[in-house]
Amino acid sequence: MNIVLPVVLGLIGVAFGTIGFLGVRGQLHRNRYFGVRTKATLRDDETFALANKIAGVPNAAAGAIALVAAGAAAVNPALMLVIGIVGLIGSVVVAGAGGVLGHRAAEAMPEQAPAGCGGCACSGSGGACGVLTRA
Repeated sequence: MNIVLPVVLGLIGVAFGTIGFLGVRGQLHRNRYFGVRTKATLRDDETFALANKIAGVPNAAAGAIALVAAGAAAVNPALMLVIGIVGLIGSVVVAGAGGVLGHRAAEAMPEQAPAGCGGCACSGSGGACGVLTRA
């Protein structure tokens, strides 16, 4: 009996489920590898958290789809390949849709105002505004 396909689907399901669960709870911090990672979502920590909170439910559903497909493939070896392909494609499509929703939410979020001098050109003296310093 070939066990590789159900194990791979199970690992994918656990990964999607964990990312979804952490995203919904707001515990997925901006990182290099996991979550919705687009230019809009990586703008700041708050935007990243919002995008992954919105994408969390579809990611958790994608994990559940992959886990159910892994179980079904393990139980029915005659249809293992068909079940595995359908489960893999289904979970990736649902996770991708969640990523699109998270990206759109991040784009709709207003950008935060820059801190400090507001990005003016007069901050040449160590971060302090040149207009307000004495010569």
